This record gives sequence, structure tokens and C-alpha cells, in this order.
Amino acid sequence: MSENIHFPSGADGLLLNLNEEQRHAVTAKQIPLAIHAGAGSGKTRVLTHRIAWRIAMDLDDPRKVLALTFTRKAAAELNHRLRGLGIRDQVAAGTFHAVAYAQLKNFWRDKSLPEPELLTNKSVFVTKLLPRDYRSIKVLDVVGEIEWAKARRIGPQAYAGMAEENGRNIGIPSTQIGQIYQKYEDLKKEQNKVDFDDLLVSCAKAIRSDRSFAAAQQWRFQHLYVDEFQDVNSVQVDLLNSWLNGNENLCVVGDPNQAIYGWNGADADHLVRFDTHFPGGEIVDLQQNYRSTPQILRTATSVLEDKTFKANRSSGSNPTITHFSSDKDELTALAQRVRESRGPHGRWSDQAVLARTNAQVEALSRAFRDVEIPVRTLAGSSLFDRGDVKRVLGSFENNNQPLTELLGDLHVDFEEGEEYEIPARQQERFNAFSEIRVLAKEHLALDPTATGDGFFSWVKTHIRTVTDISIDAVEIATFHSAKGLEWPTVHIVGLEEGFVPISYARDAVSLAEEKRLLYVALSRAKENLFVSWAGERSFGDKEPIQRDCSRWLEQIQEAINSLDKPLNKDGQIDQIRKARSGKTPSSDSKHPVEIALLSWRGEHAQYAGLQPYEVLSDAVLDALAESWPTTLEEMESVNGFSAHNIQRYGEELLDIFRQFDPPNVNSQIQETSEVTSSLEDSNDQVISDLKAWRIEKAADKPAFTIFNDETLHELAEKRPQNLDELLSIRGIGPAKAENFGQDLLKFFKK
Repeated sequence: MSENIHFPSGADGLLLNLNEEQRHAVTAKQIPLAIHAGAGSGKTRVLTHRIAWRIAMDLDDPRKVLALTFTRKAAAELNHRLRGLGIRDQVAAGTFHAVAYAQLKNFWRDKSLPEPELLTNKSVFVTKLLPRDYRSIKVLDVVGEIEWAKARRIGPQAYAGMAEENGRNIGIPSTQIGQIYQKYEDLKKEQNKVDFDDLLVSCAKAIRSDRSFAAAQQWRFQHLYVDEFQDVNSVQVDLLNSWLNGNENLCVVGDPNQAIYGWNGADADHLVRFDTHFPGGEIVDLQQNYRSTPQILRTATSVLEDKTFKANRSSGSNPTITHFSSDKDELTALAQRVRESRGPHGRWSDQAVLARTNAQVEALSRAFRDVEIPVRTLAGSSLFDRGDVKRVLGSFENNNQPLTELLGDLHVDFEEGEEYEIPARQQERFNAFSEIRVLAKEHLALDPTATGDGFFSWVKTHIRTVTDISIDAVEIATFHSAKGLEWPTVHIVGLEEGFVPISYARDAVSLAEEKRLLYVALSRAKENLFVSWAGERSFGDKEPIQRDCSRWLEQIQEAINSLDKPLNKDGQIDQIRKARSGKTPSSDSKHPVEIALLSWRGEHAQYAGLQPYEVLSDAVLDALAESWPTTLEEMESVNGFSAHNIQRYGEELLDIFRQFDPPNVNSQIQETSEVTSSLEDSNDQVISDLKAWRIEKAADKPAFTIFNDETLHELAEKRPQNLDELLSIRGIGPAKAENFGQDLLKFFKK
């Protein structure tokens, strides 16, 4: 085991509380390895446990591990998790750009080359290169085209031809954009500037052209891990291969269903056909969702028509879709719902409002601030906007002292008189400086010899990506920027044609990406999901225009409607739950209280002009009937029954339960006990036979990937005779039932 690292329970302890899929992904010996991880499947958990497990097994040296991410927040979360597993400040983690920049700074310094200035705002630089007629309206489009070309390694001379071939059209002739692109590159060179795209290309070029530099980087980082691998573009893959240089110690994680950056050069094929791009590689799958309730998961996956994901959370409330006559009505209702969802003692930060475009985010942010709802956006709440942070970081500029000696300056020293500050302000400042210290430690992991000035210039790469988390606020974000994040409550607005899908997505490839983007937005919710659209929307000072709902809204609504219907064997979270409680869908008899609850719900729905499920879902009614609450306090523990519904319907429902006697479950318990007793003597032989069968099915894979011992014991105890009974066994879901169900049923019918 590596020095200075202590794992309280050893390597085996790192495998506790992982499901079979996760355990296999953590311990798989085959490299290169790709982990296809569905939304909410524990991707970061598996990645960090694999790093820690391999370190504990002396397979990886922590000082030579490099974990690559696509956001600074993901890198910080990865480091935080690793520290929790006992690995402190030894594993280097950062974005492709941050790592490349740190390595290039060493290269420039060692070669006595003048360090280029990092161009952090292309728009200002490009504006003066545009014809005056275009400067106010086309600068972002032109910047986008330059970035599109550089991500595909298309130079200025080749741009026009490739743009026409790919149908690129922003209202400026492609030949003219090519000329602007060339001037942009020439001017950067003249002024000794580099942009973010240059960092990746320059780092790969330096590794290929300088043997000593290449050897140093390849020795420094020998175990590579990449997060969100579906988002890599050809430039990033080229740099990755330069770091690897034939080394096969590579593990990547990602989700093909969350490939939403194809427009920006990302190529998910590197993940989908990983074993082709990295010969000899293995692909493993994670398909159990731990983030969302079954209702939210089925709603989100309905967009992709994918039924392979399985929910592991308890049942919750159904998502809702609301149609408003205008965008103003939508906004008014949204603000009210956000306030109600927070409640008197909740946190604003437990909610997010997601929209398709940046323009929508800006408008929503202004409107929320007008009604005094605190908001946070990626574009407008950078940690570096704080005056105190600016002052301290400014003192690092042109300071060539080692960064390790300057870390003390990043501690909060409250000035004289600040003892009269309210505690909240002190906490905000403490949080802000804690975040900067985390950044400094991340930089030192990448470059142990870093100076104050080096950290100052490196930290500028994160200026717009480090959100100020010191305040409690509702997150307002685009679908794209929400990827990788999650909230208990999510509000998705503007689900209309022109937004979802975006108006310029017309071909099959772009429409497929828009559908995946919607899936990303829907799957951010953990407990509550609200979707809305407006039949009329205003744009600027123009007259309102009529809007149609998104073409995918109908299938989302159908999915929500079907949540209260009996499920088939491919999608049966509620069926499994009922089977495990002894109530299978084949049971025709209902307790009188269940009939009364259904009647009560129907009356409420008819009076309010709603569908029955919009009052309370079947899952909530079932949960109420199972728990049989006698007080409002007892109702608080009923899954999916919100505080709002308790206040609204609680007393009425208690009156219903008071009219009936609870069902006598003692006879069921006695019957189960007798059956268990009668089978006890033969269980050992059955378990032995099941283990032999399991080894045969596992072939060259670990036996637990078929079923674990706990599942085998429950199979021997219950001896299922049909699909419903099989699904009642813990550890047997739809996929397992489909793959092994017939074998098991034949086994128990011998």
C-alpha cells in the first residue's frame, strides 16, 4: 500500500456499499477500461473508488495519477471525494485546459521562452476584426465558428470548404469568416497571446517535439482517468494520446445518452466504440439510477425510449406539465411555485430553473431579482467578482515566491472592526476563501513548483467557471450548463418548438442531440420535476407570437400518464415494490379503504377539472394504505406525500382511515413463517446448486456479477414460481429477470 495513505478497512472496505455493477467497474483488471455510466448511476463514486482501490492494491501510485475533467467543479468534487477515502492532495485532478496550461508554463520556463498572455475573452479580440456592420450582432457567431474549426483541427485556409460541406451558415460568407479567422491567428501570434484552444494543441506539440519534456510528463502521470468521455473532441484525444504514449493504464467514464456537445466538436464515438479507438479495451455498464425517483427516471428516459435504467430510490410524486397562455403567466406562476417549493425553512439552493438558451436565463434572472428571489447563474456570479478575493489574488501577480509559502495569505483574517459583522457575512467570506485555497491545492498537485504569479495566471483560466457558492440562491441555468449537476427540485420552462428543439436544429443528427439535451435537463431532478410551456411568447419589443409545445412533450405526458397504470415486465418499479410487500398486480381484491381512497380522489379530480393522478398518484395512495396513518405527523413519513398535500388533504384522508379497521396482517406473517420452516431443511442443497449454476453462467467474470449470495439465499427461501414472485426477490430486476428468469423458474419447477 502506498506510503502516507491509510484506508481504515483496507481495499475490501472500498467495495462496501457498491452494487454489483459498480463493484465490477471498480475492480476490473482489464485496461484500457471504459465505464458507460447512465445519469445518476454513481459515476463519480465509481471513478473515485476505482482510483482509491487501485492505490490500495498498489496497482497505481497516487503521485502519478492524473484525473481529467471538463469542469473545475467536477475536479473539485473528485478531489473532495478522494480526500474522504483517505487520499489527500496526492492525486492531480483538473480540466484538460488547466493541466495543459500548467505543463506549458513549466515548458516555457525551462526553455527560457517568453510566456504568452492567456486570451480569456475572444469576443473583445475578434470584434475589431469584423466589418463594422457585423460588430454588434455577429461577434459571438464568428467566435463560435472559430472554436468549431479549432476543435476539429481545421485551419483558416480550409475553413471555407469545410464550413460549406457541413452546412455552416451564420449570415456571413464562409470565405470572409476564413479571412477573419486567419487575421485572428496572426494577431495573436504578433501579440504573443494564446487562447484556450491553443493550450491543448501547444501542449501536444511540445510533447511530440521535445523528448525531455515528453519523458517528464509521461513519467509524472502514468495512470490516467477521464471523466465525461463522451465530450472529448479530436484535439483532446490527441493530447490524451500524447500523454499516454502507448501506456494502456487508462480508465474513462461517460454516458452516450448525455452526448450534447457534438455542435462544438465533441465526438461520443470515442466512448461508444472505445474498444475500437483503444484496442484491447473493455466496456462495462452502470444502469442503476440512485438520483431520481422512479417517476422522474421513467419520465426522463421516455424521451430516449430507453428502458434499461432502473431506479433505486423510493417512489415519489409524479412530474407535472403545465400549459400557460403567455410567457408572463408562466413567469408569475414559476416564481410562486419556487417560493412554495422552498417553504418557510427550506433552502433556495435546493431548486434550479432550467431553460434552453442563455437569453432565457438572463430574462429569468432579471425577473427573479425583481421579485426578490435570490438567484445564481454561471455567467453572473463568479467567485472572482468579490472585491476581497480580487485584492488578495492581485497581490500574487508578479510575485515569484513559491505558492506553498503564500498559502497563508488565503486564510481569512478579519480586520479590526469586523467582529461586528453579522455571522452570515463572515461565513460567506470564509466560504469564498476556502474555495480559492482548494484551487491553490489543485494547482500545486499539477505543478508542485508553482509560484504566486504562476497561480495568478493559471487561476484566470477559471474566472468564469468558479461559481460563488457563498450565498443561498436558486440556480438558473441552461440545459447545457446543468449537465453534471442535480437538485431536489427542478423547474424546466419554455418547452416549446423553437427552444426544444432549438430552431436551427433541422437534420437528424442535430435533432438527436437536442433530444439527448432534453433528457439531460429532465434527469437533473431528484424528487420534484415541473415542466411548463407558453402558448404565446414575447421577444423584445415585438408583438407576442403564437407558440407550439415541443414535439417531445406528448411522449413525456404519456409517460407521466402511464405512471399510475399497471406496468409490464420492462418497467415495473411499482410492481416490484408491490410484489415484495405481498401484493401483486394479479390481486383483484382491494381493501375497502383502498376503494374509498380511489373514490375520494376521483371526486376531487372531477371537481377541480384535473386528471386523478394530478390529485394524488396511485403510488401515494398505495403508500398511504400500507402505512395506515392515524395522525398528520405519521403522514410525513409516507413516500411522495408532500407537506403541501398533507396540509391540503390530510384531515380528509384521516377521516377516511377512521371509518375502517386496518387489515389483519398477522395471518400473512404466520403463513410465511410456516412456509419458511417447511423449506428450511432443504435450503442448503438448493443454495449449493444455485452457486454451481451461478459459476457456470458467470464464465470468466466474477460470480457476483450474476447474483450475490444474499439473492441466492432469498431465492432458496422463497422458491419463486412465476415472474411476479421472481421480481419480489431483492437483487432481481427487469434485466436480471429477462436474462436468467426462465432458467430459475425451470430450476424451481424440477
